[in-house]
Amino acid sequence: MFDATNLKQFKYRPFTKRIIYVSQLYVDELGRWSTQFASFDQPAIYFSNGKRTSFATIAGNQSASLDLFLPNSTTIAARYRYLPSGERVDNVTDWAVAQFVARYPDAEVTKDAIFAYVYAALHDPVYRTTYAADLRREFPRIPLHDDFARWAAWGQALLDLHIGYEGVAPFPLTRVDAAPGKPPVPKLKSLPETGVIVLDSDTQLTGVPRAAWDYRLGNRSAIDWVLDQHKEKKIKDPTVARLFDTYRFADHKERVIDLLGRVVTVSLATVAITEAMAVLPRSDGSAAPGSVVQPIAL
Repeated sequence: MFDATNLKQFKYRPFTKRIIYVSQLYVDELGRWSTQFASFDQPAIYFSNGKRTSFATIAGNQSASLDLFLPNSTTIAARYRYLPSGERVDNVTDWAVAQFVARYPDAEVTKDAIFAYVYAALHDPVYRTTYAADLRREFPRIPLHDDFARWAAWGQALLDLHIGYEGVAPFPLTRVDAAPGKPPVPKLKSLPETGVIVLDSDTQLTGVPRAAWDYRLGNRSAIDWVLDQHKEKKIKDPTVARLFDTYRFADHKERVIDLLGRVVTVSLATVAITEAMAVLPRSDGSAAPGSVVQPIAL
């Protein structure tokens, strides 16, 4: 019997959400959905765990597809997990707190701050470059940088941006429309060097700062993730195509324009933070031996 309470929103791709019917009958592998997301309103960090793409991470407040970045390539570290009884368990361990308190005796170390610190550390360009090979084959380990408060503040800013991207102010892009004529043909491509996003044969968005394309999740920029998810794609199965192929970009065009403006804002703010990380002096080394910790339990 249909149960509307089983309809849940989840992150399908970066900056793209879908509705799923949570049931063992329809979903082949629910994974840890019930244990990590008995509450569907908690922060979570999603990161790639495969060799086929550059390391990627993004935050959200719902569960996510195993194929978020590439097929079978995503691990989720939620802020909390849940026992079969419904009891909530903190996913930042007491052991991790002890490691951070020992390293930062004068800082205000809380589990929420550690979670934010971890998210910042995973965005650090120096860390990603130094440990690129390791990030393709094993669980990330977190370096203990100088100035816990600064990294935690960066991480909280990134969490707020990436979880709350739908609520940020859209970047003031310039919309250029051709004279009305034939029905527009969808294009959905980006031209970073000229700062242009081509939506269809009628409409372009101009004035996109080049830096917006520097915020990348794996092998694509955030802008290109949005464009890819809104293309009209031909369904090969004739029966499915006949009965269910109702998507037309024209029906979603105005919403996509609004979303792109917000994603450009998020991209520029993210790049500003990661550039500040990149030039930070590393008196402790990016992750010197003995200064790494794995603070999030899965």
